[in-house]
Amino acid sequence: MLSRKEAVVNAAAGVTLRALPRIPNAVKRAMLGGRSVTIDGNTLDTTLQLMLFGQRMVGITDLATDENVVIARDNLEILSASFKQDIPLAAVTNLSIPGPAGAIRARHYRPVDGDGSPLLVFFHGGGQVIGSIETHDDLCRKICREGRLHVLSVDYRLAPEHKAPAGSDDALAAFQWALDNAADLGADPARVAVGGDSAGGNLAALVAMRARTEATGLPAVQLLFYPVVNYRDETRSQILFAEGFFLTKRDIGWFRDKYLHGADVDAADPRVSPLLADDLSGLPPALLITAGFDPLRDEGRQYANAMRDAGVTVDHREFGSLIHGFANLFALGGGSATATTEAISALRAHLART
Repeated sequence: MLSRKEAVVNAAAGVTLRALPRIPNAVKRAMLGGRSVTIDGNTLDTTLQLMLFGQRMVGITDLATDENVVIARDNLEILSASFKQDIPLAAVTNLSIPGPAGAIRARHYRPVDGDGSPLLVFFHGGGQVIGSIETHDDLCRKICREGRLHVLSVDYRLAPEHKAPAGSDDALAAFQWALDNAADLGADPARVAVGGDSAGGNLAALVAMRARTEATGLPAVQLLFYPVVNYRDETRSQILFAEGFFLTKRDIGWFRDKYLHGADVDAADPRVSPLLADDLSGLPPALLITAGFDPLRDEGRQYANAMRDAGVTVDHREFGSLIHGFANLFALGGGSATATTEAISALRAHLART
């Protein structure tokens, strides 16, 4: 149960976000006093700069807004619902699919005229601790509608209740289920991709690795929005963007502790940190997206280079003006909307070639 203060803060943040698309850029710049933010050669998107300023004004400084996991989850649910668009599709169906520890909740998004279209198995972000198929509902709808492909969004097990590698085990099971049932969903069984953002991108990368030996087929493509790929090492971008850009150094440590403390694997294990794997050969083509103001930027760059060195086809696109989580912020307009649309278009192009 949220306190009255927390409810007011979330409501205020929602009002701020809903108003952003209607504010002309010139007015946004004036509201910021004409100031811009330039770091490491990149200038922050004006819309995101104003969003971050508004969040600071209502006391939101981190992605994980409370030490209490339940409250942090509730806060993200409320915030994401506050600017939801409910993009219309041919059909949206809630499913229950078998997993290694019981049923896994999932949601199937069907595009208009989608018979025989590709299928993307999608894993939401949230540090393996927060987030859900609800917080990423609009993003999955957008991918489905603009990409003209089926999307299966998966509610894998979260930490701290379920330590690593529980989420990865669920993700792999969901991918295998999608391979087996794509035709029943109306999709093309030969074009089943995996994707996700942040922690979900981590799971998509791990599924692509594990599928080489543990599934009956490989993903057609792996879509990795600013993925976590190295839980062990600190990068330069984590230092540069430690505070003030949505995902913070505190968030990264908090998520890692909840996910890995007391787990059977540690931060250096490639079963959670794919960048540290000895062999990346034989992976499916990757569309890897990074953002210029993201603490995870550098490890994403490193993973793109490591896969290329192993002979993997990699389409790495970096959007220098954006922050971590921008794909979920497309409704705010600005560079987030443009970049998300470009990424979806690129995904469709890659799947058309498989």
